Amino acid sequence: MADFLTSTHRAKWIFPPQELKEKYKAANQRARQMLEKYGATRVEVDIDGSLSYPERQNEAKAEKHSRAKPLKTEEEHLIRAFYEFKIQDVCDAFKFPRKIQATALIYFKRFYLQWSVMEHHPKDIMLTCIYTACKAEENHVSAEELGKGIEQSHQMILNNEMIVLQSLGFDLIVYAPYRSLEGFVNDMEDYIRATDDQRQTLMALLETAKIEADKTMLTEAPLLFAPGQLALAALRRSNQVHGVLDFERYLRSILSRQQPVHTISELTTALNNIDSVVSKLATPTASDMKHIDRKLKSCRDPSSHDKSKKRKHRSKESPSQLHNMA
Repeated sequence: MADFLTSTHRAKWIFPPQELKEKYKAANQRARQMLEKYGATRVEVDIDGSLSYPERQNEAKAEKHSRAKPLKTEEEHLIRAFYEFKIQDVCDAFKFPRKIQATALIYFKRFYLQWSVMEHHPKDIMLTCIYTACKAEENHVSAEELGKGIEQSHQMILNNEMIVLQSLGFDLIVYAPYRSLEGFVNDMEDYIRATDDQRQTLMALLETAKIEADKTMLTEAPLLFAPGQLALAALRRSNQVHGVLDFERYLRSILSRQQPVHTISELTTALNNIDSVVSKLATPTASDMKHIDRKLKSCRDPSSHDKSKKRKHRSKESPSQLHNMA
């Protein structure tokens, strides 16, 4: 197994918070400019990875579609969050192991550092990330099987595979907190010289920590912190439930046995920051999604906005039309 400390994950895919914000802002701004210039933001993808951008609109069409409003960065965050929950739902439905779920989530997060949801719909990218994660983790599921299982086109999954790989920089080896969780719990067993009863409590601690790690994977924390820190934060929250050991003393013990990169103060600050990120996790509501999805459809394909308005117009006029016909 490759070492996280020498990995591309550590070198290229862990960011300061401000840089993360700037990447999201840049992707959003590019899509806004595309909408203003072309009247649409949808980027079509062919199976070889080639991209087709909207054609420049003439002034009449541009004026006609000027009503389409781009998503705000906050709205993009909400729709990404919605589909990250969906990734977990799909992986659960297929009974994929946590490692595949985590890998798909990391791929999805990395992809949208490069692109806006206005350019590539997250429903499509979500499925391609799951498919790619299955291949990377050697738990291959065909695109046909995956698409059929959730009633989506498998061709769309295949068409998006190359653009996903390119956007990831072909860095497919990723590190999730789950392996570290098990390693730390094994270490705890030695640290407290666990009895049989304590071993059972440690197993309960581990299971709760896995659930805490699942929550963590739905936040921006995997782009901000090392997986070992994510694991320790999940274990600390779990230990608050099970009370297995003095956690700060255990952290000091870890640092005393290693050549630490961080001091105990720095490590504790990192764990507190992870907890803060996780505490803000919220499931987007149906009403949130209805409004954002309507905006997303409009800017990806402004003609859908016009058609919707025509349907509403016809609906409003139909009673009077029937009266006139009578």
